[in-house]
Amino acid sequence: MQIPYFAETDHPQVKSLSHYSDRELLTLFQRYPEEGKYFTAIFCRYSPIVYTLIAHSGRSPVQVDYLFALTWRHIYYAMMELDLRGSSVPGMEDFNLQNWLINMTALCINQADVPPVESIHYSLSAASPPLWCYTHQALDFLPPLQRLIVLMSQTFHWSEARISAYLQSEGETVSPHQVRSLLISGLQELQRSLPADIREIYLGEEGTVEKQESLL
Repeated sequence: MQIPYFAETDHPQVKSLSHYSDRELLTLFQRYPEEGKYFTAIFCRYSPIVYTLIAHSGRSPVQVDYLFALTWRHIYYAMMELDLRGSSVPGMEDFNLQNWLINMTALCINQADVPPVESIHYSLSAASPPLWCYTHQALDFLPPLQRLIVLMSQTFHWSEARISAYLQSEGETVSPHQVRSLLISGLQELQRSLPADIREIYLGEEGTVEKQESLL
């Protein structure tokens, strides 16, 4: 088994946080939700442990990568809800992030409904879990029709004509040209909705809407 290498580990935004403790990173993550570097730093610190646990679950490599991303998305939302007030919260007196992550990973391994390989469209090499998490969060800011068009195009690689035909069968009169326009503006808005540091870490200064492909 080979643990994937994640290039963001060496990004200056992430490396500058290496001296912070787990609890400090977690506190900063909760305090500044508009910044993505704190979650990314936690991911880089603990991705080898999480991946190793999932890789030993007996699933295929494609399912392992998908479950790895699902697990980190579950961790992302669960960390938002953690109450870090220490002794004032039962069970948090001796909180250990590594142990908590191991337990969360075990829970996901046992409970996640992982689809068959042929139904998985996620690619770990195309979208590291932190970028995947923040991209899915950004999708919530899109209007429902535009979100559907973006998903059908980027996840299922449907053409504008096929998307238009499907929408018309559902009672939505949208021409292929309109689909194209909504897709372009949706991808642009999706990128703008990502935290600035996530755009810097993963998309770079030259980031364009084309780089949204395979993120969903």
